[in-house]
Amino acid sequence: MASSPAGRTLDIGELTTAIEDFNTFFIRLPSVRKFNFSTLSVLHTLERKGPLRLTDLTATEQLKQPALTSLVAKLERDGLVSRRRDPRDGRAVLISLTRDGREVVRSRHADRMARLARLADQLTEQERDVLAGWAGVLARLTEIAAAGDAS
Repeated sequence: MASSPAGRTLDIGELTTAIEDFNTFFIRLPSVRKFNFSTLSVLHTLERKGPLRLTDLTATEQLKQPALTSLVAKLERDGLVSRRRDPRDGRAVLISLTRDGREVVRSRHADRMARLARLADQLTEQERDVLAGWAGVLARLTEIAAAGDAS
């Protein structure tokens, strides 16, 4: 536990449980098209990071290369990703989202925003103010984790 300047103590266990419980709800929000977690993770990674080599994608996903290769092949057959030669290295292939793949990510994001807005409307003004501050804090924690500074 760590103290904040406001004198409150940060309870990491409580924070972890709250994030886990929220994620359990949030990642399962219904959507028009159903995809498994690995598929969605790959699509969202490609949306945020742009075209990637399979080896780079393997580093971000919790899949072994054979499973990821199979998943990418399925996504390519479904028209959600495409492969092209890496212009910097003709031996390598870059995987990127197609228009349909970007639309899946965009529509899921829009759906989650609408659902979260309805939930946030049920909070008090003070709770919404607190939540507004958390968005920046969670974004910063994500940046730290992505930079590899969290062990």
